[in-house]
Amino acid sequence: MFFFQEDLHPGKRVNLPLLAKTRDLTTFLPQQVARSIPFSYNEFPQILNLFSLDPESMEANDMEQTINVCEREGLRGEEIFCATSFESFVDSSVSKLGKNIQLLANELAKETNNPVFTIGRGIQNMGEEELVCHKMSYLYAVFLCHSIDSTVVYKVPLVGMDGTKAKALVICHKDTSAWSPNHPVFEILKVKPGTVPICHFAVRDTLV
Repeated sequence: MFFFQEDLHPGKRVNLPLLAKTRDLTTFLPQQVARSIPFSYNEFPQILNLFSLDPESMEANDMEQTINVCEREGLRGEEIFCATSFESFVDSSVSKLGKNIQLLANELAKETNNPVFTIGRGIQNMGEEELVCHKMSYLYAVFLCHSIDSTVVYKVPLVGMDGTKAKALVICHKDTSAWSPNHPVFEILKVKPGTVPICHFAVRDTLV
């Protein structure tokens, strides 16, 4: 998923199992319902009881991790929020970016089990005023949205080995100096924080 910005060019072959994976079809709750349900680490026992979940289950563990991530402090140059309803998703995005905004998503012409694609011609620079929203693992739709300084978004045409056409989102971080040196990307690419721009393809259900 992670690569150097200089490798974002037509003809490059990429292996993207997280783009080809099955979509997460959980939906937003109505705002009034979402507001009535606790969503904080301190209230996590109450959440488990409300949904009759075993505290030792994988589902409970995923939900706990989601809440922890939603409550974390932003890095230097990062704004962050979690949306638990469509209304909060829209309202928070508008308050950050204004009303003249465009919603982007990964697009696959058809479902495919083949994760190997080749980058095509026509890469589009979508700009640097962005919110990247990751769909989290929860019983209903929760998106972790964040805006990081010196980040640019690209829309990238792809063609799969089986002929599947796609348009994928790529996020490139031009300044990683505030990132933890223990972030796995630095081990994967064998570089240090703040030295080179680092890019990654967005997971299937990411919205920008």
